[in-house]
Amino acid sequence: MPLTLLKSGESGVVKKITGKDDTKRFLESLGFTAGTPVSVVSEIGGNMVLRVRETRIALDRNMAKRIVV
Repeated sequence: MPLTLLKSGESGVVKKITGKDDTKRFLESLGFTAGTPVSVVSEIGGNMVLRVRETRIALDRNMAKRIVV
């Protein structure tokens, strides 16, 4: 399921990244790789604040829906 279906406080494990190669490389450079735990810290104005690899990252919903957990 896409990461956007998780609610604030929920966690999941990245299964794969969908989209164009540039998008995949960008998300992987931020730490979103297969097998990595990710949790939703909060949702603010359509953006998601995520915790991945001990770092908080804000993504818009369009980018977050490309991450499958």
